[in-house]
Amino acid sequence: MLRSALTHPEILNSLARAGHGSRVLIADGNYPFSTGANPAADRVYLNLTPGIPLATDVLKAVLTAIPVESAHVMVPQEGPEPPIFREFRELLGKEIPLQTLGRFEFYEAARGQDTALVIATGEQRVFANVLLTIGVVPPPGK
Repeated sequence: MLRSALTHPEILNSLARAGHGSRVLIADGNYPFSTGANPAADRVYLNLTPGIPLATDVLKAVLTAIPVESAHVMVPQEGPEPPIFREFRELLGKEIPLQTLGRFEFYEAARGQDTALVIATGEQRVFANVLLTIGVVPPPGK
């Protein structure tokens, strides 16, 4: 058993092979996993049942394993900001502001060759997708 917060072997393998600038998509249960992301990206289907796991649970675990330099979310065409964005902001911290993309811009970004990993969740809240760009681990003492 691993001692780190993230123990999923496929996710760890994908993250270990990704590097600075690679992207990780954590997607809600409504996301088009097969067509809305880079075809070459690894896919991990955690969507066990509606609502399990939550996108925020997956984000918490992933954040223990990688540095993140940016985060993009999909915004609705109109209406208020989805409530889950507040939770994303809390988890990411003030150093990583949420950047917004329209639905089709988000799909295009997720289809990019830099998307290395797609994680399907059972999240039922709408617009609960976050596209993370992996940052850099600085050398010791920096």
